[in-house]
Amino acid sequence: MAVRIASINLPNEKRIEAGLTAIYGIGFSRANKILKDTQISGDIRVKDLSDDEVNKLRTLIEKEFKVEGDLKREKLSNIKRLKEIKSYRGSRHSRGLPVRGQRTKTNSRTVRGNVRRTMGSGKVGATQKT
Repeated sequence: MAVRIASINLPNEKRIEAGLTAIYGIGFSRANKILKDTQISGDIRVKDLSDDEVNKLRTLIEKEFKVEGDLKREKLSNIKRLKEIKSYRGSRHSRGLPVRGQRTKTNSRTVRGNVRRTMGSGKVGATQKT
């Protein structure tokens, strides 16, 4: 039986403390806090959880934390708000550049789409000419 919490199927073979991190918005430390609050051991595999334990986890996560769709929606609305008030951070988001003050002359290749603007970067090898 697949354990489904917050519309995510948790991986069956992992320990529950690692399996909870499959949910967007729950990291390792938050997963341990949830397990401590529900008094479930972190060593149990996801497939070995009883229905009662699954219900405890589901109710605590839905009641206490903002996860998955709600969290993603809030994050996008925060970015949209920054763009609307024309803040510096909003302009960086809209241009697809690093937001938190990182240098862009040499780094941020992934943000800029791996663009290489040096002379030899797009050079075709001697065997491929002609």
